[in-house]
Amino acid sequence: MSARLIRRKLASQIFMVVCGIATLIALTALVLILYTLVTRGIGGLNLEIFTQDTPAPGSPGGLRNTIVGSVMMCGVAMIVALVVGVLSGTWLAEIGGDTPYGHAVRFLNDVLLSAPSILVGLFVYQMLVEPFHGYSGWAGAVALAILATPIVTRTTEDILNLQPNALREAGMALGGSQFITIRKVIWKAAGTGLLTGGLLGFARISGETAPLLFTSLGNNFLDLDMSHRMGALPIAMYNFALSPYDDWNKLAWVAALLVALAVLAVNILGRWLARDKSGH
Repeated sequence: MSARLIRRKLASQIFMVVCGIATLIALTALVLILYTLVTRGIGGLNLEIFTQDTPAPGSPGGLRNTIVGSVMMCGVAMIVALVVGVLSGTWLAEIGGDTPYGHAVRFLNDVLLSAPSILVGLFVYQMLVEPFHGYSGWAGAVALAILATPIVTRTTEDILNLQPNALREAGMALGGSQFITIRKVIWKAAGTGLLTGGLLGFARISGETAPLLFTSLGNNFLDLDMSHRMGALPIAMYNFALSPYDDWNKLAWVAALLVALAVLAVNILGRWLARDKSGH
């Protein structure tokens, strides 16, 4: 066996060992995080969490107002992010991606993709909070939508670029316009990937705190009017974790567990839907 071949095999073995160690470290960190969330949060999980609003120190209460607020703001944000992101990603992949304007849009989307969430919150504060002299759930939803949209856009473009050109040619050959081909052929073939983009966007915004502190600010009472201040689980986590009261600290761990379970449930649901749609 030549010395060159021995070096290659040794380098390959070292690389595999390093990858295995890195994977083990990542999995260990994930297990420790989940273990801490479950052990610290499961004890406070009861029916009152879902039926009562955030309490004063030393009083019984739950997280109903923050759960409803998070669902409403994330729901509105994901509707906006999916519509804008899928259409933008489709335009980049199918129509104008190779034009100078397309390159500029892609570059700006990448910049926004890596922008700190606190800057997005400050921007929305200047645009929607300060001019209207009040915090609101709508402002929070806009901030979350800005964070989720570039993820959906990038994922949509990448997934559509992976679709074979034979699908586009077949659609055109059957007399379909570009719009019909994209809507009925390309989007349908890329449905699983588009769903993944939406899940990634939701996972990004579900635990964001900084932009909500600048926009919705929080509310200790249940309020379904998004033009008012609105509570959210990340805000409750932030406020209660820093408090000196043990009962509020306990609620902070419960809120963290609920966010983790929500992200896990959405990912499992997405994979199940994708699996069911593919027929496997």
